[in-house]
Amino acid sequence: MRILGIDPGSRRTGWGVVQLEGTRLRQVGAGTISVAEKLPLATRLHLIHQGLEQVVGEHRPEAVAVEEIFFAKYPNAALKLGHARGVTLLVAAQSGLEVHQYPPAVVKRTVVGRGAADKTQVARLITALLGL
Repeated sequence: MRILGIDPGSRRTGWGVVQLEGTRLRQVGAGTISVAEKLPLATRLHLIHQGLEQVVGEHRPEAVAVEEIFFAKYPNAALKLGHARGVTLLVAAQSGLEVHQYPPAVVKRTVVGRGAADKTQVARLITALLGL
């Protein structure tokens, strides 16, 4: 099974594609869709949409995994993240892909062993897991 994982953001949306082969994961591709912060939000969302459509078209995933929204200190940032997640879910739905949503703490606990892990720890273990 080929899975597209997406870390949505209104300025940078990260993505990675893995292929599940038996009990092993193999990286197929990864990247970031970056948009200029000075652009209007609607334009940024449109560019993220186009970028994700391109990723889906190129890598042909069977499913999408995306973080659920978490409580944020800054309500405006949470709203913008929600918009980016909406675009992510829209691209998945338009492409007929199965969508799985996970709370950030569950992702961290699954990868690192504890839900309070920081992004550096998660990245280090993912790198090791995929043999990068």
